[in-house]
Amino acid sequence: MLYSEKVMDHFRHPRNLGKMEDADGIGEVGNAKCGDIMKMYIRVENDIITDVSFCTFGCGSAIASSSMATEMIKGKPVKEALALTNKAVAEALDGLPAHKMHCSVLAEEAVRAAVKDYYDKNGIAQEP
Repeated sequence: MLYSEKVMDHFRHPRNLGKMEDADGIGEVGNAKCGDIMKMYIRVENDIITDVSFCTFGCGSAIASSSMATEMIKGKPVKEALALTNKAVAEALDGLPAHKMHCSVLAEEAVRAAVKDYYDKNGIAQEP
């Protein structure tokens, strides 16, 4: 089988799916090569990501990666969310096929873009 049970579960039953009104940060990333577009929304209170959601246009791996990434950063400090790696997302999904690893990279980039948007809107300096 190409996909793990966790990938299939997050694809069939995505967590935190949907647009978030009044998000504190929104990150949108895309990969023209594969056509996947990922939009991540975060709500932040006292430097903790209290809520997160996503809208993804793409393949099952992209949807599963988005879903898993939201689960991994929800309730965490913003700095911890910034440390999320595509490798951690892929491992949490019990692996992705090599030709689908770019989906976990998009999830990492979407989280970072949402945090950057939050920082920019609130005048918070981002560490390099």
